[in-house]
Amino acid sequence: MNRTRFASKSENSSLWNWICRKVISLAVGSIILIAFCMWLRFYIDSKWHEYRMPADVRAELARLVKDPEQNINRYHAIIDRWYGVDYWTPGMGITDWLILAVLVLIVMPVIFTLTLRTARPLSVQISALANAAKSVAQGSFGNNVTIPEHLPLELRSLSESFNGMSMQLERYEKELKKSHVAMAHELRSPLTAATGRLQGMLDGVFEPNETQLKMVMRQLKELNRLVEDLHLLKLADAGQLNLNIVPAGLSEIVREKMAWIAPSAGRAGMSIQHTQNLMLSGMVDPYRIGQVFLILMDNALRYAAEGGVLEISYEATPDTVSVIFRDKGPAVPDELLDDIFTPFVREEVSRSRHSGGSGLGLSIARAICEAHGGRLEVEKHEKGGLVFRVSLRKA
Repeated sequence: MNRTRFASKSENSSLWNWICRKVISLAVGSIILIAFCMWLRFYIDSKWHEYRMPADVRAELARLVKDPEQNINRYHAIIDRWYGVDYWTPGMGITDWLILAVLVLIVMPVIFTLTLRTARPLSVQISALANAAKSVAQGSFGNNVTIPEHLPLELRSLSESFNGMSMQLERYEKELKKSHVAMAHELRSPLTAATGRLQGMLDGVFEPNETQLKMVMRQLKELNRLVEDLHLLKLADAGQLNLNIVPAGLSEIVREKMAWIAPSAGRAGMSIQHTQNLMLSGMVDPYRIGQVFLILMDNALRYAAEGGVLEISYEATPDTVSVIFRDKGPAVPDELLDDIFTPFVREEVSRSRHSGGSGLGLSIARAICEAHGGRLEVEKHEKGGLVFRVSLRKA
């Protein structure tokens, strides 16, 4: 446990603390090394002189060292005889200066080597980040850098953020390519149908009557609607969707859209239960929020008609108001729930039960909510079905 705690502190230290700790450690270590070497020099010199003394003189000096006042003259005589008359001279002699110079010449390369080795992990990590960033700038998304242990907090955080950014860019690139393929397919389907019908009339396969022309017009309208949806979605993503924000009663907008979709709900066998337990107003663009409500109702008709019921209710906090749409149809798989707001993502099994839709509706609904400064969220209900929650600013 102690080792884990120490490693955690080391990993969480800031770059400044990390550098200060390394520099101070090197400085203190070099001072201790030089001081130890100087002490060792005098210690060896003293032991050498003691070794040259006769045993009786050595024993006598040991007694006098404890209390020189016993015979001060004899004490100085022994020192002068065996250590030299310059032993008590203040200052450093030439030999001491030479030893100090040699120590500095030895210690300085050691300090430089240790400093470079200490800075090496920083240099390696920064170089790795620079190379990975260059690869990402050239379009090679998904490149990650290895994060060694015991890096300073800032460098570790930078490396983790870079890896997250690179993975996010790779995911965006894959989603963009997938979206482009799906978009091309969606645009090609009505265009191919209209072109084929016109070509059939030109070749005499179909009579150029009103029925055939209406079929072509229907495909062109579908193509036009898809283009308009894409245009709206891109405007919202770019933050250029014009909104006329005013205080508006949300229940009134819901009732209007319920009346609009009632015939389709009757044909699908679904009833819409509107629980108007709160009279709530939000700061919204009534037309755009009406689009969101209609998209969510239409989504329930398309993919949850088996449940037979769509419940609409309200919740409020001091700052927000929420409109909740809960269906009782079969819930989507978890992997699809994560991507349900991604353009052109649809559950093909559900589509087979009720055809229609381009896969842009929920993406548009979320984009409109975010343009209002609100949110559109989805979750599975514990009793089955999905719950869509539209959260907006309270008026």
